Amino acid sequence: MYTEPDLFTLPARRGRAVRLGAGEAIQIINTHGSQVVDTWVFNAEDLTEFLSNEHMRPTLGKLWPGKGDALITNLRRAIMVIEEDTSPGRHDTLIAACDDYRYGLLGCTEYHDNCTDNLHAAMRRIGLEAPECPSPLNLWMNIPVSADGSTGWGEPLSKPGDHVILRAAMDCVVAMSACPQDMLPINGAACQPTEAHYRILHRST
Repeated sequence: MYTEPDLFTLPARRGRAVRLGAGEAIQIINTHGSQVVDTWVFNAEDLTEFLSNEHMRPTLGKLWPGKGDALITNLRRAIMVIEEDTSPGRHDTLIAACDDYRYGLLGCTEYHDNCTDNLHAAMRRIGLEAPECPSPLNLWMNIPVSADGSTGWGEPLSKPGDHVILRAAMDCVVAMSACPQDMLPINGAACQPTEAHYRILHRST
């Protein structure tokens, strides 16, 4: 069981990062049901080791990790485990974090909030500098994959209040971005990014 935790806000279009010790967990909540949360995990002792979708997919043998699956690093080690998932379990591992260049390609002519910058800002808030922006685990992002290999931009399948619980297999840093995408329907048909919430879960004694 876990002790009663505080609830923290992941503001719409912004990022946050937290440190977890081995055995601790984070609950990430899709408060309004349609918000994608880009999620990165770094080894707290060596930020050059991080959750790597490219290494996780062959280890798991599937595109979407689910309850009981380990999140795998670029050194092919488990860094976290998905302990609970109340959503339908569609979490993208294919799409890179959005950046200002991406929005330029979509037609933006001015700066656009983006997950890449949110990662770096979130890490700086806790006194760290991410060595790079790895491809994130995009919680609740629905990217349909057809038999011919083509992909699409689906709306999330989650509902308000759905959550995942990720338990740390080592001391780590979890960074999250409430994706600012408002030009494609990945945050729902309204294309309106919203806040999400999270809790740090400590085992009760």
